[in-house]
Amino acid sequence: MPEGHTLFALARDLHEAFAGTTPEVTSPQGKFTEGAAELSGRELLRATSRGKHLLVEFADDRWLHVHLGLIGSFTVDSHEWTAEVPALGQVRLRLRTDQHVADLRGPNLCEVASPERVDAVLDGLGPDPLRPDADPDVAWARIHRSSRTVGELLMDQSVLAGVGNVYRSEVLFRHRLSPFTEGRRMRRASWRLVWDDLERLMPLGVATGRIVTVEDELLAVEAALGRGEVPHLTERSSYVYKRAGMPCLTCGSRVRTRVVAGRNLFWCGRCQRRH
Repeated sequence: MPEGHTLFALARDLHEAFAGTTPEVTSPQGKFTEGAAELSGRELLRATSRGKHLLVEFADDRWLHVHLGLIGSFTVDSHEWTAEVPALGQVRLRLRTDQHVADLRGPNLCEVASPERVDAVLDGLGPDPLRPDADPDVAWARIHRSSRTVGELLMDQSVLAGVGNVYRSEVLFRHRLSPFTEGRRMRRASWRLVWDDLERLMPLGVATGRIVTVEDELLAVEAALGRGEVPHLTERSSYVYKRAGMPCLTCGSRVRTRVVAGRNLFWCGRCQRRH
C-alpha cells in the first residue's frame, strides 16, 4: 500500500498540473461516470493530502476524495497535443487539460465529497509527519493510554496518519524499540525519537520517490539534495523490512517476522529490546 510520502508527492504533482484550470473529468472505465460529470468543467482549486488520503478541491464546494488502497495508482503526465490520449488499463478517473492527463486506476475509494465529509475524514486521522501543522502530542495522547502494542499503533491511521508497514518496521529498528511494547509502557522520549525520525525520513521519501532508511544512504541523499543534485539511488535497502530469516545488519541475529495489524512486521529480537 502506498505510504504517506507517495500521496503527498501525488498531491503536489496534481496541484502543479491542474490548480487554476478547469479540467475535463471522465471515467473511461465507466464506474465513476456520475461523479466525473459532477466535477468536469469546474475549476480545480487545490490538491492536498493527509496520511493516505488524497483530497482535491473543486469550485462550488466539491471535493474529490481518493484512497488508493493496496493496488491503486494515480499517474500525472504532460503532453503537448490536444488529440485524445488513449486510456490504457482500467482507468476509473481521468483529469485532462491540453497540457496534462492524470489517470486513476484501482483505488480503494473514489468519491465526490462535501466539505462536511472531508472534515469528518480529517477528524478521524492522526497527525501526519509531513504536514507543518501536525501535532505529535495528539498521537502521544492516544498512544500512552493504549494497551495495544506500538507495532499496532503505528499502523492505526487514527493515531498516526501516513505511516505504513515499511516505515513502521524501519523506524522501530532504527531506535531499537520493541514493536510489542504496549503503548502505555512507551516512554514519551521514545515516542519523540520516533516522531522526529519520521519528520526526517518521510520528506526524503517525497523528494526521491523512495523510502530511504539506512543511515549511510540517508546521509548521501541529504548531502546530494543539499547540493541541489538528484540523489543516485540503487535498489532499495532496509534494515529489517522484507529481510525475514536473514542476518541483522547490526548484530547478525536472524530477522523475524509476524503479522501485526494485518501486515508482516519485521524486527530483530536482539537489537529491539527497548521499551
